Amino acid sequence: MKGSKNTSSTLNRLLLAAIGVGTFVTWAAVNQSRPAAAWPTLVDGYAFSPLRRGQDPSRGEYPSHAEIEADLRLLAGHSGAIRTYSLNGTLREIPRIAARLGFDVTVGVELNKDPRRNRAQLAALRAVELSTDNLKRAIIGNEMLLTSMLAIDDLKRTLSRARRESGLAISTAEPWHVWLEYPELAHHVDFITVHLLPYWEGIHVDEAVNFVIARLATLKETFPEKPILIGEVGWPSFGRTRGRAVASPANAAAFLREFTSRAHDLGYDYFLMEAFDQPWKRSIEGEVGAYWGIYDVDRRLKLQLTGPIAPLPGWGLWSLLAAVLASLAFRTMVADGHRFEARGRTFMAFIAAAMATGCLWTFSLHSTRYWSVVDAPAAVLMLVGTLDIVLLVLVEAHEWAEARWCARARPPSPAESAHPGRLPKVSIHLPAHEEPPELLLETLSALARLDYPNFEVLVIDNNTADEQLWRPVEAFCSHLGANFRFYHVNPLQGYKAGALNFALRHTANDASIVAVIDSDYKVDPRWLRDLVPEFTAPAVAIVQAPQDYRDGESSVFKAMCAAEYQGFFKIGMVTRNDRNAIIQHGTMTMIRKRVLREVGGWAEWTITEDAELGLRVLEHGYEARYIRTSYGKGLTPDNFQDYKTQRFRWAVGASQILRRHGPLLIGTKPSAITRGQRYHFVAGWLPWLADGFNLFFTALALAWSVLVLIAPAHFHAPLASFSTFVLALFVFKLAKVLMLYRARVGTSFGRSLGAAVTGLSLVYTIGRAVILGFFVQDARFLRTPKLAHPHTLRGALYAAAPETALASALLACAVGISTTGTFESIDRDVWAALLLVLAVPHLSALLLAVTNSLPWIRAKGVARGPDNVIGGGRRP
Repeated sequence: MKGSKNTSSTLNRLLLAAIGVGTFVTWAAVNQSRPAAAWPTLVDGYAFSPLRRGQDPSRGEYPSHAEIEADLRLLAGHSGAIRTYSLNGTLREIPRIAARLGFDVTVGVELNKDPRRNRAQLAALRAVELSTDNLKRAIIGNEMLLTSMLAIDDLKRTLSRARRESGLAISTAEPWHVWLEYPELAHHVDFITVHLLPYWEGIHVDEAVNFVIARLATLKETFPEKPILIGEVGWPSFGRTRGRAVASPANAAAFLREFTSRAHDLGYDYFLMEAFDQPWKRSIEGEVGAYWGIYDVDRRLKLQLTGPIAPLPGWGLWSLLAAVLASLAFRTMVADGHRFEARGRTFMAFIAAAMATGCLWTFSLHSTRYWSVVDAPAAVLMLVGTLDIVLLVLVEAHEWAEARWCARARPPSPAESAHPGRLPKVSIHLPAHEEPPELLLETLSALARLDYPNFEVLVIDNNTADEQLWRPVEAFCSHLGANFRFYHVNPLQGYKAGALNFALRHTANDASIVAVIDSDYKVDPRWLRDLVPEFTAPAVAIVQAPQDYRDGESSVFKAMCAAEYQGFFKIGMVTRNDRNAIIQHGTMTMIRKRVLREVGGWAEWTITEDAELGLRVLEHGYEARYIRTSYGKGLTPDNFQDYKTQRFRWAVGASQILRRHGPLLIGTKPSAITRGQRYHFVAGWLPWLADGFNLFFTALALAWSVLVLIAPAHFHAPLASFSTFVLALFVFKLAKVLMLYRARVGTSFGRSLGAAVTGLSLVYTIGRAVILGFFVQDARFLRTPKLAHPHTLRGALYAAAPETALASALLACAVGISTTGTFESIDRDVWAALLLVLAVPHLSALLLAVTNSLPWIRAKGVARGPDNVIGGGRRP
């Protein structure tokens, strides 16, 4: 054992070194620098808006004179010209301050739909012109036709008026295609002011400068008599991808450096868009409107203007942080895990490194983003969602490695039958409520055939009003003899836990072990004889055999349900057993009577009294053992609604337990619970908690998608960097299910896929149950009916109605999102893909419900084994 731990420690150190090296190499490969043209000593000019963080002209908030002067001094020496956009507020003082600092100013006049206000703006231009001697040109209106702010005739009249009243050269600013669409506009200006912003055209950055040159050539050919001023040319450093145009600092630097070099050679007259980031523009241009500056809003140079350009400046620090986080995650995953094989450790090291790199790369992309108070909820949601996904992937990876590449710490005990004289008495408790009597008679008949000399059976029928249901059971118990006792109790509080506590009070004094089975279970005759010897160890308090099912081959629906259950009993419970952290379930379980009384009996405040009792037993320092061999088989739910009801009860109960025993599970309450036990209880229920978050996220995704569809000018699909995390989690979990089912359950791919679909069908049910369990104090025990009828098609559609509605809404939004917008966008496409993935669980619910309802869908080749039920294949 010591040698094994030393070997594990050595391997861990090697993998930590591999994480560091691999992370650095990965970041270095992604951030290979590209050469770029040199930045000019002087650029022709800057589009100049001196508004600071928190200032917004729409609210009448403008910079002070000192702030304007500070901005101009920062640009002095880098350019001798600026272009302004407005004469409102303190912006009217820019020409005067700029003249004092030696700048040439192309002054901008802001127009809108109000003719009187526009005339006042032209009067303001005349006043500024008379008071300043460095004005040569004026741009009257900015993209008035593009935004439909003014009709062409109104704009022409305004320009003609400005030319009559001013001594300046007059123009208006529009994108290149607007000038071509309205060539008559050129007759009303002294020069053409064109905006050439290839990002908005969806042009790849490598083709962008050639695009600008080609458009400018077209304009020169169309208007040979008019001088052309490039009023805006630039690239944003952050924002959503538009077609093939990716907004990033590296692309912004690459475009501007190449453009300024080519512009110098070709003699262009231009203003770079723009000097400083303007966060207030998000309200009119979307997220990307804030990020066109050479400097950020705090006046720090944000672009690489010298040397080769790396996709992420400062990537070395990010890679170091990623390596540290990956190492911490890996060390946590392998803590107390010397039994992991080399493949398991390597797998977890890779996943930890991938998650750390993906998470920090996403955060690095948003590190320069401007967050406002309005953005705060979205920022918090993105942060919480990303960390939640990372945590889920790490937990799923740990379970994958434990199940696939980990030596078993507690191998199954051999079935040894003790001498009859040393076999303790077992009291078997069978709670029942409104159960079909023929089913109970089969269960009791199987118990009567137990190969065990010393046991009793207590049947507790609680709150069954119909005598025709419980009288035959009472008579049959009398027929079986004195060891079978029947109790009909009405009223009895506490649901199943109340019935079990009633049975405990009536248990024979000489019984030392209590066993519990459900009313539909047929037990193997050797159940007690094989498993009671496990109690020879004094610390063992619980011995649990798997739940199993005998009707899994009767239909495709039941085969899918039975396959889904097997993942828990053949994978999850096996790994939990290694940590003495199994979840006790209320059938095929045995517990020492003394311990049951010591911990206070069955809890009547929760509807999953079995799992809660097991946790309290472990809290008292006892052991629980899981025997992988099946010793009893019951019935799967008969229709989709009953299947949902059963899982709803389990998930509500799990939430109740987490709410009540939270301090115990997070380690703030002193107890005998170990770190490994706490981990497995929390990690085992974490996917259910994630389903609750998924339901909340789905509602937000639908609401946001509707806003994108009805108001595309103001709402956009979230950035692909976040959506990709959700897609990665879905793919990872699906791969895990398919791989582990093949390796540990021993099923065909088809049956494994059926189990995955069945599990997905419960996402809505579990999510709703988790939310209810945390906020509702008292939850009603929902019994799973036995020997019920399959759904009709109408019943199936009704049972899956909530899921069908959600799936329909998600699919409609996905189609709408994917077909809207002028340009293809990775953000749009990934968001549409995310909506489709969110719809998969709900479509699975509809599929499972319909499968249950169609009588002609039956398991094929039942005699040849369960793998033939779904998809074919050999039986292992």
